[in-house]
Amino acid sequence: MAGNQRFTAGNLTHDAGDIKILKQNTAEKQEPFAAVLSCADSRVPIELIFDQTIGHIFVTRVAGNIVTPEIIASLEYGAMVLGTKALLVMGHGGCGAVKATIDAKEVPGQISALYPAIQPAVDQAGSNLDAAIKANAKIQASLLRKSSTVIASLIKQKKLIVGAAYYELATGKVTRLD
Repeated sequence: MAGNQRFTAGNLTHDAGDIKILKQNTAEKQEPFAAVLSCADSRVPIELIFDQTIGHIFVTRVAGNIVTPEIIASLEYGAMVLGTKALLVMGHGGCGAVKATIDAKEVPGQISALYPAIQPAVDQAGSNLDAAIKANAKIQASLLRKSSTVIASLIKQKKLIVGAAYYELATGKVTRLD
């Protein structure tokens, strides 16, 4: 969260020299301290908005920041093998996947496969887009806590915390939801 404060204030701490050194130091291994499950939206650059650089955040992305078996497996790897200590599920303003679920219109291809995972948030929040986005982040974080025995065990051992957050596109501010 301190990194997000630096980002919104325009006081980033990394530069091109840091990136060169980090590339050299991360070629053989990675040691992220945190993991983030975020939307695939290109306007949500996780490392930038938390003022982090190569190797610091283990990022998983999928439209609607939904929990799937593949996402769970990836985050379990991040926590169990790589040792991440915090896991944040982050929704963002204007999320197209949540909006599409609210609208419930027929769409081409596989896009509608996202709807069932997001529908509980829409059921909870109604047609208010921001409320549904925030509810979805909280629901997905709860699913991670409950659906993974690995994550649940690490939480119980106080080796991992799992939370939810909301990213405002216009300001760059991240707000914790729990």
